[in-house]
Amino acid sequence: MRFASLGSGSRGNALLVEAGATRLLLDCGFGPRETLFKLGRLGLSPDDLSGILITHEHSDHIAGAFKLATRHRLAVWMTHGTFAAAPQGRSAIPRVELIDSHQAFQVGDLEIHPFPVPHDAREPVQFVFSDGQLRLGVVTDLGSSTPHVERMLTGCDALVLECNHDEGMLQRGDYPPHLKRRIAGRFGHLDNAASAALLAALDTRKLQHLIAAHLSQQNNTPDLARTALAGVLGCAEMWVGVAEQDEGFDWRALL
Repeated sequence: MRFASLGSGSRGNALLVEAGATRLLLDCGFGPRETLFKLGRLGLSPDDLSGILITHEHSDHIAGAFKLATRHRLAVWMTHGTFAAAPQGRSAIPRVELIDSHQAFQVGDLEIHPFPVPHDAREPVQFVFSDGQLRLGVVTDLGSSTPHVERMLTGCDALVLECNHDEGMLQRGDYPPHLKRRIAGRFGHLDNAASAALLAALDTRKLQHLIAAHLSQQNNTPDLARTALAGVLGCAEMWVGVAEQDEGFDWRALL
């Protein structure tokens, strides 16, 4: 199994997960042309995809999904709530699969385990992916951790973990007060310290890869995110990867 990012942040998110002959795109917050370019950078085209998974209806995760799915005849998986809250264009998707946020399902060679998360969307989920032996956990939009989130993520072989903001930078910044409250609230986004606390609650003995994701370009830095997560693991800061907004990150293999 391997995974790569097309980009991660407030201007768009998309992650590739591959096992055997199955290759899924998790979220598609970039326009079709930009998505094609980013896929090409990883040696792929939309025809190489088995489908698209959607975590929730916010534009930085769904903006390009319906057009990509319609143009390239791709199936899309999402919760009932996400489908209901999704923007226009859903009726043209050739195949929509509505999923239960607590029910695992199979797509080709990938087992997919959704789980509900506290976030200000209709029915948001995040996912754990498995090829039957190895597990990749992904959390990019989470206002606060829960025991269920921790049960889903513990023992993973790789983690993509939101480090949206540094609390001090957010409060000192020029965002309006209502936006600061939303970002820092229980249904907003994890700051570096909260991400580190979540990581500390997990069994990380099998961890091969740890990626900090969904970093705010105004309210965080890669160095701050790396420092927070590396401090939990006691590892070198540069061992912690960062999903960049424009570049994402290249393929990472699980062995």
